[in-house]
Amino acid sequence: MVVCVSANDLDFERCYRAVATRDARFDGHFVTAVRTTGIYCRPSCPAITPKRANVTFLPTAAAAQQGGFRACRRCLPDAAPGSPLWNTRADLASRAMRLIGDGVIERGGVPALANALGYSQRQLTRVLTGELGAGPLALARAHRAHTARLLIQTTRLPMSDIAFAAGFASIRQFNDTVREVFAVSPTALREESRRRNGDTLPATNGLLTLRLPYREPLDRTWLEWFLAAHAVPGLELYESGIYTRSLRTPHGHTTIRLSIQPGHVRAALSLQDMRDLAPTVARIRHFLDLDADPVGIDEALTAGMAGMPLHVGIPGDAWEGANPADSAQRAGGGAAAKGDAQSRSGFPLPESGGVRPADGSAQPANGIALPAGIRVPGCLDGPELLLRTMIGQQISVAAANTHTARLVQQLGEPMDGPIPHLFPTAEAIAEHGSEVLTGPGRRIDAIVGAAKALAAGDLVLHSGRTATELRRDLLALDGVGPWTADYVTMRLLADPDVLLPSDLVVRRGASLLGVDLTATARWAPWRSYLTMHLWKHALANPEPRAAAKNDSPATTPTRRKIP
Repeated sequence: MVVCVSANDLDFERCYRAVATRDARFDGHFVTAVRTTGIYCRPSCPAITPKRANVTFLPTAAAAQQGGFRACRRCLPDAAPGSPLWNTRADLASRAMRLIGDGVIERGGVPALANALGYSQRQLTRVLTGELGAGPLALARAHRAHTARLLIQTTRLPMSDIAFAAGFASIRQFNDTVREVFAVSPTALREESRRRNGDTLPATNGLLTLRLPYREPLDRTWLEWFLAAHAVPGLELYESGIYTRSLRTPHGHTTIRLSIQPGHVRAALSLQDMRDLAPTVARIRHFLDLDADPVGIDEALTAGMAGMPLHVGIPGDAWEGANPADSAQRAGGGAAAKGDAQSRSGFPLPESGGVRPADGSAQPANGIALPAGIRVPGCLDGPELLLRTMIGQQISVAAANTHTARLVQQLGEPMDGPIPHLFPTAEAIAEHGSEVLTGPGRRIDAIVGAAKALAAGDLVLHSGRTATELRRDLLALDGVGPWTADYVTMRLLADPDVLLPSDLVVRRGASLLGVDLTATARWAPWRSYLTMHLWKHALANPEPRAAAKNDSPATTPTRRKIP
């Protein structure tokens, strides 16, 4: 009798079909453990499809390693995009995986992870073992093995340095783990990579160039516009398709240079401490939403759009007294007129993409065709996200960048290299922010108050928090309303189901596309992505200003804008 096995409620037939067709869309969703060879692979592995009776499907590489399987050196399952479930789910296991990816166990052990999540170590281990097939130590071990492989294959670092940079307690533990996971010694693993890719490793330690894979399609124009329009002088630089900035990491700081390529993001990293490689990679993937499942998201959003009219006009009261063109300018970074092809950042505004079908008809047969592969930008640093969002409340992106640049120049930590400063610490802003920030006194007091809460530890911002608790704590701050709380929650937690119905530009995009913001359940749990589509469509179709000479100065919108 053929026994077909899958773990943790994975659908065996669906998983086996993905493996039989080598469907790369499922890479990262699960691994295939082959009992006859003792190897686990990603679904798209080019090897011969194993027999049904010989495979087990597991949710994580750690579960496979726990079962005695070793990683396939042909398909490198640990190099696949991460599972989108860690973002779409908000349960304990998913939040734990986000923190493990950020290196919490390497820095503080299982007690630190349990404390951050608010559970006992015993309860945490029980839940993770039941949900993911492995406990926190095994999951962290798999994470260290992945980091070790990256360092072995992409640097000239001595193996002893790699062992401690990857988080291993000893060289012996490092050697044993690499042999168990990859079935070869660390030296052999490096030699295999050299034979396959040539001897092209950088000569300087601390300099790495990585290819971070993502699931296609990816709306490159939206991400590049977002990076360019929000780049703060002195803190970030977007030039010739490359985004550059420096950020604090657990053991120092790192300078990153990111460029979006077909199928991957090219990430050049200059690390002050090699132990920060894994947290930096995790933060970049979160920042660019590289672990999303765009096909599934696009299908759900398009199904929700089916049968809706393409353009229904803007309700007369949608702007609450504000000039629509000026409001779009405030939200989108400065699009002054419909014929204006660029924002104030000098970067072209995002195109609306596939909103109209190729034949020019106003209504596709299956509803509105949204651009494929849109992403929800995350963040590289939680406190920075909150403080920049508060600085940018109710002003244009260009103005927010100017205010933030002044703060960075005065209070940011000086750096050598292309980026002169790090973003100021919460402590620095709490102590000196009122001397540097300009604008309404209440807003300055609110920003300084938030910085004090962060500096004192009264407000904790990390990706392992629940959305409900995070939103509650944010709303308790002076100067933080529902828009700011929801926006920070969406980006900090990579929450896929946050709608911003009070946002001025979201409302305009909804009016253009005929979306009723009071009835959006059909798009759950992907309303964060719907928000991105509405923003993009509104910014790509700015209001004309033909009657500008008769316009009175626009009143300050009562809604928020994109920070």
